[in-house]
Amino acid sequence: MSVEIKNLNHIYSQGSPFEFQALKNIELKIDDGDFVGIIGHTGSGKSTLIQHLNGILSPTSGTVVIDGADIFAQSKKDLISLRQRVGLVFQYPEHQLFEETVYQDVAFGPKNQGFDEHEIDQRIKSAIEMVGLEFEGVKDKSPFELSGGQMRRVAIAGVLAMEPTVLILDEPTAGLDPRGRDEILDQIRKLHEEKGITVILVSHSMEDIGKLVNRIIVMNSGEVVYYDVPKNVFTEIETLEKIGLAVPEVTYLMKRLKACYPEIREDVFTVEAAKAEILRIIRGS
Repeated sequence: MSVEIKNLNHIYSQGSPFEFQALKNIELKIDDGDFVGIIGHTGSGKSTLIQHLNGILSPTSGTVVIDGADIFAQSKKDLISLRQRVGLVFQYPEHQLFEETVYQDVAFGPKNQGFDEHEIDQRIKSAIEMVGLEFEGVKDKSPFELSGGQMRRVAIAGVLAMEPTVLILDEPTAGLDPRGRDEILDQIRKLHEEKGITVILVSHSMEDIGKLVNRIIVMNSGEVVYYDVPKNVFTEIETLEKIGLAVPEVTYLMKRLKACYPEIREDVFTVEAAKAEILRIIRGS
């Protein structure tokens, strides 16, 4: 499912003393099956942008076209259907858990879609297992008995049970310990690889973005600064630092090593790639 954003503008509190333009002439195209990261400092427009992609926010001007259809020209019924295909996982999604059991919570979306009990049961089981939880072990538990990382997974499963073709995640690892963070990111990576769905990930972690995504959207003051592959974005260190961002720590390391080893590559942004490049230089010496 392709996503095309055309000349998108959004102004909060338009016409009031508090008027603020959060998005300015955004032009982007995300191809079917892409894994795209969105980075930017707080207030750069990341969350405002993603909330336009399934119609939670309406633009001041411009539009979003999904699979050739202008989502803001659709009926209310069609917009509800779109939100089932474009799943949005908010930051701290576990705050939206409310049912007595994990099963009931994950079932909420499919029930509203009108599926029969057999289909609902299949979707719940599949979604729970998709996020790395054991179905029989958690289905009858209260979601509030689980760890923070497990609650986050249940919340994501609730979106996956609607079988979206686009999955948008706003800081899905915020507040988790390192183990829970790694587990969530690993499940997101597997989802993309195994299901081929389009994933849009908002994150403050340059390391996570560099490790997972195919392309990066860099935002600043409501505008897109870069939209390119990680290799090209993370070589723009000075520009990124000027807008309050950084590059992965390993990229800074490689830049310093280049002063001693001119033949070493600087366009490295994952630990695995850095290890391979350093070994290449050592063995070549």
